[in-house]
Amino acid sequence: MKKCRVSRRKFIQTSAAASALYSLVPHTALGANERVNIGVIGTGSMGGGHCGRFNKGESRVIAVSDADTSRMGMVEGAAQHQDLRKLLEMKDVDAVVIATPNHWHALAAIWSMQAGKHVYVEKPVSHNIWEGRQMAEAARKYKRVCQAGTQQRSCPAVQAAARDIKEEKYGKVLWVHCSRLAAREPIGKVTAPTIPPASVDYNLWAGPAPMTPVMRKSFHYDWHWQFNWGDGEMANWGVHYIDDLRHILGWNDIPTNVISVGNRFWDDDGDTPNMQFSVMEHRDVKVVLDIRNMPGAEGAGGGSGGAVYLGSRGGNHIMCEKGFIRVARGGGAGYDLDKKRVAQYKGDGGSGHAANFLKAVRAGDSTLLNAEIAVGHQSTAMCHLANIAWRVGQASSPDQLRSQFKDHQDALNTFDSMLAQLAGNGVDLTQKPLIAGPRLAYDNQAEKFIGEHAERANQYLRSAGRNEFVVPEIT
Repeated sequence: MKKCRVSRRKFIQTSAAASALYSLVPHTALGANERVNIGVIGTGSMGGGHCGRFNKGESRVIAVSDADTSRMGMVEGAAQHQDLRKLLEMKDVDAVVIATPNHWHALAAIWSMQAGKHVYVEKPVSHNIWEGRQMAEAARKYKRVCQAGTQQRSCPAVQAAARDIKEEKYGKVLWVHCSRLAAREPIGKVTAPTIPPASVDYNLWAGPAPMTPVMRKSFHYDWHWQFNWGDGEMANWGVHYIDDLRHILGWNDIPTNVISVGNRFWDDDGDTPNMQFSVMEHRDVKVVLDIRNMPGAEGAGGGSGGAVYLGSRGGNHIMCEKGFIRVARGGGAGYDLDKKRVAQYKGDGGSGHAANFLKAVRAGDSTLLNAEIAVGHQSTAMCHLANIAWRVGQASSPDQLRSQFKDHQDALNTFDSMLAQLAGNGVDLTQKPLIAGPRLAYDNQAEKFIGEHAERANQYLRSAGRNEFVVPEIT
């Protein structure tokens, strides 16, 4: 297997030089008619899409980087660097778009800002809560524009719903059900480590994450379902609707307590839950995060596409005193208490998000961003809260759990819906039990858990990094 050609000494020298150089780089806007030169880091399915998205109009992709050399040929004439640090040395790259696996997001973004580049970083922006805070601090310290890839922040439907909630068109918000209920297939099971493709430098691919044997059939993408590198469906798809929830309700922080229930009910090599729901409270608003990847129970209106709950397979159901809103990717509607539609929210899924980033880059003004990195950090932190609450859990029976949700009808209904779906998939909970964490308290200011069980939960707030791939502490 090909090894990384950049030594630790070389990296330290390069990093120090980049930081010193940055102090000489003025925080100026590009000319009104100048194209923004883009480097794309991570050129898989999402990064490939970004190569097309940013290689037209007012921007052009002049460089790409991926630890897998077989995935770098999609932009004709673009420089190709297997090691992203070589791309960051390119003085004519104005901004980078990061679409690597989750475990690389924070380090790649911080290195980029230290090198004087503006950053668009895919969701979830971080692999743990501490990393997200360092990213936000780096944007402030190095005065860079840094956009989170939660593109629905730029969707007119979500923006309109947020305005109506702010103006109390539906009255006070009572509770929210936030869900992603689409089915996926198991990722399979191997009996021996899979050898990475010959085109992959595994040391570079692993970066700050453990360089452990690859125990999955597919090297690419299925890392999403293994906690060493990914964060499960909660932070893969759930983060979009969680960010919509925070946007619509106008939150500038996240809930202060959480309980999470679920498990991975497939016999495969994934270790993230494929059936999970979490109950959180934000002041007086109760929130249920409902993430399910198994087929739906046919009798409950589901099927091979997934479950159906509250009339949909995903999005936000925002219950208010005078009515409710349903909004998902692409749009939604508002209803009165008699379920009569009183508003239509037409959207485009956030197709203008890249343009919003380029506008801010050209102006040198991060206040123009729809999803500035601090916003993306908090939405991603909600995903981490839910996952941590599950990871510190233990096997529990349905009867033990039901009493914990007695003060919130939607939580009870969600729990019963999940149980019915599991039964419809032939799951025997005596053999594969539900895992439920204790209720955890979270301090928004300190960004850590407090009170009972905090010591166990706080172990998941950050990771150590590896060799030269350590996320720096930004002060």
